[in-house]
Amino acid sequence: MGFLARLKGYWDLLNSPSKYFSLSFLTFGGFVAGIIFWGGFNTALEVTNTETFCVSCHEMRDNVFQEIKSTIHYSNRSGVRATCPDCHVPHEWTDKIARKMEASKEVWGKIFGTISTREKFLAKRLELAQHEWDRLKANDSLECRNCHEFESMDFTTQSKRAVQQHERFLTSREKTCIDCHKGIAHQLPAMAGAGG
Repeated sequence: MGFLARLKGYWDLLNSPSKYFSLSFLTFGGFVAGIIFWGGFNTALEVTNTETFCVSCHEMRDNVFQEIKSTIHYSNRSGVRATCPDCHVPHEWTDKIARKMEASKEVWGKIFGTISTREKFLAKRLELAQHEWDRLKANDSLECRNCHEFESMDFTTQSKRAVQQHERFLTSREKTCIDCHKGIAHQLPAMAGAGG
């Protein structure tokens, strides 16, 4: 029996009424299969949403992850630490799925070695940073604001200039966090030719 004949046989099987199973059994089986699929999908989504997953490739582990270790986002007196997904993956499910789909092109970068060496990473760094800055600007620095609430800021512990800037720009929505706080968790790229 050839491949096309087998394929036609499977197609006929799927399109014909069931000879052996009741409609309720098939419905229940579909329901159980859906739960298993959803559980597997959600588990895979959560596994890819961990810092361990993010730094499992040397491009991230040896470059940007090393930089964050010296910042307050990694180690501080309160012991609260931001991980890669806290800043780079939206918390809302639909936004998270959209970001994961957008980030899937990073797999191609891994396959083709786009930033496989430190030199390649540094050459592409401004472009990579600009993509993140644009994304944060477009969503009003949502990932920043998931932890840093304007309403909860203690202005008495901020410098006079910081208070003026926060009151002016954050209340008016004239600017967002990323406009002033580029390089807060990672080193800034060479900014020659950078817009904004």
